[in-house]
Amino acid sequence: MNSNVSAATIEASPAVKGEEVVRLVDVHRHFGTTAALDGISLTVHKGEILGIIGRSGAGKSTLIRCLNGLERPDSGLIEIEARGIVGLDEKELQPLRRRVGMIFQHFNLLASKTVEENVALPLKIAGAGKSERLQRAHELLELVGLADKARAYPSSLSGGQKQRVGIARALAARPALLLSDEATSALDPETTRSILALLKDINRKLGLTIILITHEMEVVRSIADRVAVIDAGRIAEEGQVWSVFADPKAAITKSLLSGSRPQLPEHIAARLSPTSGDEAILSIDMAGPVAQGAVFADLSTALPQSFRLVHGGIDHIQNQPVARFFIAVPTRDPALRDKVLQFLKARSARVEVLGYDTDHV
Repeated sequence: MNSNVSAATIEASPAVKGEEVVRLVDVHRHFGTTAALDGISLTVHKGEILGIIGRSGAGKSTLIRCLNGLERPDSGLIEIEARGIVGLDEKELQPLRRRVGMIFQHFNLLASKTVEENVALPLKIAGAGKSERLQRAHELLELVGLADKARAYPSSLSGGQKQRVGIARALAARPALLLSDEATSALDPETTRSILALLKDINRKLGLTIILITHEMEVVRSIADRVAVIDAGRIAEEGQVWSVFADPKAAITKSLLSGSRPQLPEHIAARLSPTSGDEAILSIDMAGPVAQGAVFADLSTALPQSFRLVHGGIDHIQNQPVARFFIAVPTRDPALRDKVLQFLKARSARVEVLGYDTDHV
């Protein structure tokens, strides 16, 4: 990336830090008898990166199409930069769409146009002159690290390079909001990391608001400030990414996080009894300073021989320590398990008895 390209040169239109860029209130959209969106309410602020995650069919694509005006909700309020968009006709939507950039899973570049022509296309549609279009395209290609590819055609680019062109094109009209629809799903892990790092860098330099639609928790974890989990057209859970990872409440969130958080080893989980066994197996979730403190050392001192560490670890998300551990507590003393539970809960840990190990050696 060329360090001579300043943020001021390529910045999005100025806005007050912290102002609402997107607001949805009780948005509904049905297709026949199927509710694609069933009462969605969300607010996204200037400079925020919001990850919206859910399984296929959860309503993510319908939501993003409502945000750029390609779908009209049956009811509810959608505002972009404090302007309601639900009742606008196609002509009225055109200037709004220039305030909303879009990047796609499959890039959607025009094969017959050069890289710089693809980037400049939104400005050509808006009626900008050729010199203005080319200057803007060159600035953005510098930003995404592809200045040397301006005259190349998409067929000569790698997947990651095509997505960088797609990002540059989405920024051409200086949008207030960037929508990313599964933009890294077609990329390999290394390229995905580089694209996410680029989006984070653009967010930091330009103060650009970004909404990421994805089915991958690792994408949310890598880049988002906040996450909203959508399930069957409803928001099942939302919050700061580190907080949701540390203590997921909804069943769908726990399921989506199963590959990102330590899980009880299958051979132990398979033999758990719901009622009795030699040891009670506890899951322990902690976040913040307590997650990296000497909790287990303190527990060993306070209650000697009261537990056995089974599995787990500490991670860092948004610079916050997040821990999940599994311990086994002997059941020979009925009061011991309760003492362990009280000790951990007093230190703001979330503790759950998963069952009883019937075959511990």
